[in-house]
Amino acid sequence: MEPITFTARKHPFPNEVSVDFGLQLVGSLPVHSLTTMPMLPWVVAEVRRLSGQSSKKEPGTKPVCLCVSPSGLRCEPEPGKSQQWDPLICSSIFECKPQRVHKLIHNSHDPSYFACLIKNDAANQQSICYVFKADDQTKVPEIISSIRQAGKIARQEELRCPSEFDDTFAKKFEVLFCGRVAVAHRKAPPALIDECIEGFSHVSGGFSSDQFRSALQPPGDGERGPRPMRKSFSQPGLRSLAFRKEFQDAGLRSSSFFSSFEESDIENHLISGHNIVQPTDIEENRTMLFTIGQSEVYLISPDTKKIALQKNFKEISFCSQGIRHVDHFGFICRESSGGGGFHFVCYVFQCTNEALVDEIMMTLKQAFTVAAVQQTAKAPAQLCEGCPLQGLHKLCERIEGMNSSKTKLELQKHLTTLTNQEQATIFEEVQKLRPRNEQRENELIISFLRCLYEEKQKVHIHIGEIKQTSQIAAENIGSELPSSATRFRLDMLKNKAKRSLTESLESILSRGNKARGLQEHSASLDLDSSVSSMFSNTSKEPSGCEKEALPISESCFRLLGSSDDLSSDSESQPTEEPALLSPKQGFRRRANTLSHVPVECQEPPQLVRGSPGVSQRKLVRDFESKADHISDASRTPVKTRRHSWRQQIFLRVATPQKACESPKRYEDYSELGELPPRSPLEPVCEDGPFGPVPEEKKRTSHELRELWQKAILQQILLLRMEKENQKLQASENDLLNKRLKLDYEEITPCLKEVTTVWEKILSTPGRSKIKFDMEKMHSAVGQGVPRHHRGEIWKFLAEQYHLKHPFPCKQQPKDTPYKELLKQLTSQQHAILIDLGRTFPTHPYYSAQLGAGQLSLYNILKAYSLLDQEVGYCQGLSFVAGILLLHMGEEEAFNMLKFLMFDMGLRKQYRPDMIILQIQMYQLSRLLHDYHRDLYNHLEEHEIGPSLYAAPWFLTVFASQFPLGFVARVFDMIFLQGSEVIFKVALSLLGSHKPLILQHENLETIVDFIKSTLPNLGLVQMEKTISQVFETDISKQLQAYEVEYHVLQEELIDSSPLSDNQRMDKLEKTNSSLRKQNLDLLEQLQVANGRIQSLEATVEKLLTSESKLKQATLALELERSALLQTVEQLRRQTAELGSRESDPTLPKPSGD
Repeated sequence: MEPITFTARKHPFPNEVSVDFGLQLVGSLPVHSLTTMPMLPWVVAEVRRLSGQSSKKEPGTKPVCLCVSPSGLRCEPEPGKSQQWDPLICSSIFECKPQRVHKLIHNSHDPSYFACLIKNDAANQQSICYVFKADDQTKVPEIISSIRQAGKIARQEELRCPSEFDDTFAKKFEVLFCGRVAVAHRKAPPALIDECIEGFSHVSGGFSSDQFRSALQPPGDGERGPRPMRKSFSQPGLRSLAFRKEFQDAGLRSSSFFSSFEESDIENHLISGHNIVQPTDIEENRTMLFTIGQSEVYLISPDTKKIALQKNFKEISFCSQGIRHVDHFGFICRESSGGGGFHFVCYVFQCTNEALVDEIMMTLKQAFTVAAVQQTAKAPAQLCEGCPLQGLHKLCERIEGMNSSKTKLELQKHLTTLTNQEQATIFEEVQKLRPRNEQRENELIISFLRCLYEEKQKVHIHIGEIKQTSQIAAENIGSELPSSATRFRLDMLKNKAKRSLTESLESILSRGNKARGLQEHSASLDLDSSVSSMFSNTSKEPSGCEKEALPISESCFRLLGSSDDLSSDSESQPTEEPALLSPKQGFRRRANTLSHVPVECQEPPQLVRGSPGVSQRKLVRDFESKADHISDASRTPVKTRRHSWRQQIFLRVATPQKACESPKRYEDYSELGELPPRSPLEPVCEDGPFGPVPEEKKRTSHELRELWQKAILQQILLLRMEKENQKLQASENDLLNKRLKLDYEEITPCLKEVTTVWEKILSTPGRSKIKFDMEKMHSAVGQGVPRHHRGEIWKFLAEQYHLKHPFPCKQQPKDTPYKELLKQLTSQQHAILIDLGRTFPTHPYYSAQLGAGQLSLYNILKAYSLLDQEVGYCQGLSFVAGILLLHMGEEEAFNMLKFLMFDMGLRKQYRPDMIILQIQMYQLSRLLHDYHRDLYNHLEEHEIGPSLYAAPWFLTVFASQFPLGFVARVFDMIFLQGSEVIFKVALSLLGSHKPLILQHENLETIVDFIKSTLPNLGLVQMEKTISQVFETDISKQLQAYEVEYHVLQEELIDSSPLSDNQRMDKLEKTNSSLRKQNLDLLEQLQVANGRIQSLEATVEKLLTSESKLKQATLALELERSALLQTVEQLRRQTAELGSRESDPTLPKPSGD
């Protein structure tokens, strides 16, 4: 045997090291999971005995390697040096998580041995005890410490596991939240849902909710109709867990959607006997995602991206489907109220059809059943006093440390408690094995006792479970008993009350006898504390439903003679006389009930024994003030207390009538029991210990007005600052959200000059009405698109398309607002919800289960499915919408999706018949045949059609397989050039990788290369592909290939030898397709006619403008000739004037 070796190796988990130990496995033994530490040494001894017996045929111990790590505990056989490695021999002996090792024992008599108890099967309550031996006994504590440390780390990792909301396997359904109703009981009549719906309609119409009180009363109070209950059930396995325990863990995590349903209103209405019916606002978006997890139900609002309601299965008591309104369902759950109690509320929902409601009800039922089974399995094993293994545990505790002879005597005593047959069986089995000594005989007896008790434990029922079962059965029987059985229950309660009253009176008498021995002091009832606590507890409800019906007689005897609380059991005996309290503890608090509040005091309360101090005086004064307050509140006069002459002297000194002391004067000394003596030099003051308190001056109206103005200004300033803070927080969240969305690598990085060009274009005023030059836009898109402006650029390109094509090519959808579409329910919800987790699962914005990204994507896909009823939802649309949502807001992404589908022509490939997709596959094959003949022949040789690899490219626009940066560039070109870009990109990708594809010689490798290797392009190859797309023009070829496809289809139909029926079917299909084509051609013809008319109108406008320009030209020519004549005349006059000035003989013109 080699010595123990430690080998540290790296593990896929962070901060984790796996340690290997070379040991010898002595053996193993299956035992009960309730095996305790005192039993383990006897189990180890049994394993060693069995190992020694098997050594005659084969060696009992074998070398093993124990690998310890936080991720697992593994034991493997370790072959010797001369043996060769054999996979059959070297398979692991056992492998489990380290947290499943729940007991470890180290033998003190033989330190080289140790054992571990591993939980094997929680359902059958089985564990396995493995016994190991180490050559170096000093290493055993280190091995045990390593196992414990690994289990500790593993348990910490379990606590860090994701929450139930992130559960991928949670079922999700879209529902319409109708409203909620406060009900009086956790059970409901069959017609509850229908009456709630009627209540909603009446409340919305202005009627009172009192008309529907019959629907909301407990089932036993009103008359029940003979109608059967439909799809309604309660939880048999979880009801005890939900209603037998104190409701302290009830929680409601709601948004502002439920804020108008105030808890105080519920309490007031329940107290006054009215029920609350609260429908939802029709103007709001009431659609919710009803998510059923493993142990909770969530109601998630896709509009606010928050959890509107979260309920544990333990809080849900009843689920039901409507009888007349079969598309509605609801459930009753418990909600906590402000006073510490609880009430029951029914939530009502609507679905698209009855089948969806049936599916929800079935899912709820299965979830409740699985949760109950899992909770039962996770429940820790219990031991009661009657458990057989508990008796064995006590026996092992008694004999622990005894020598063999004393142990034998204890075992013989214990055997006498068994039946004669069991004793005889154990005696015979022990004698058969012929033990060598007393120790071996004791081990055999313990072994047989363990086997016997484990068999008994399998059929044993714990005492607590019997009591709980009997209580549940009694409650069920009591609920079903007729009214004649109530007299029997009242008799039982009267007997209990009489017995408890007698015992309490005896305890009072005994306390009175003891109190007489005390001089001038006696134990008293603190009437003040009991009354005040009683009134403070009246607003609180009992901790269980059964406490609501507490009889008055029982409450009376509890008040008079019992010291138990309300939470104690009614069958428990009253406690003995309590010890007298010290002055520090104050008076003893008495139990009180809701049904009986004493307002009169028959006995004069005495003071607690102790030195007279301020604490006593304070209590007396507080008692008087509180008693006055209580008497005023209850309108019942309180009798005056009678005092002895000593007490009257004390009260004249201590009462606040003289106001000689401040109540806060000796507040710091209240814990000392005695007060410090008053100094004789200290003046006696009426106001306080530190001199007279200055009186506050009354403020004038002007000062009060100024204070109010100042307070109002400060409040306005605070509100403004709060709004600014909210704006800053919102902008910060928007920036973080945008950064999270744009978390991908760009293919064509934009230079500053290109970014400046795009910013200049986007900042152009009135750009939505200005046509830009196509060549400039092509060059700008070719140079690159900045990632943070990509959404705005896509909207700009869509605006330019609408300006160049004022008449739509296809029939446009209804102009329904996006918010209105979100308020409706879609029949495509299942397909959409399934695909949410498959859309960009590695991107951080979409990775969170039902996070903000997935909910926004769901809203877009749901709205489009409602807008386009023909297409609805098709796989692949989620990727297109997901790309758009990464670059813009939710409503803007929906508008761009409409643009791509209707204007850019992507909608035709998502139609249910998929005919256009077949045409696209033919067009791609023809392009390969014309541009890359050798690649086409290679694919045809291996029978690889384009539908095997190119269908996801067209349906998801390359988004499902290629990097996001590359897909974003493809979208840039689609917004610029249309859907033919997909053909260009596919042709360029296949052509650029043609040499690599030709190297593969079978179908599997070729398809795997195109699907897996081809998308992992380098940046250079991606840029090359994008540049080729800008240079390629295949629009004419695509049109020719489409016509060719239809011609070939017609020839195939004509030439194929088919029966008349088949030919008729094909002809009908062809006819329908031709009709669709005719309709499309008619639409195109209408568009062309519209264009022609617009062009003719433009020509007419140009002709009229031309004639006007000609006339203006003639007028300008006439004006020019007139101006020329005028110029000539002026020149002549100038010449004449010059000649006159040069010749003085000529007469000058007169100045007149």
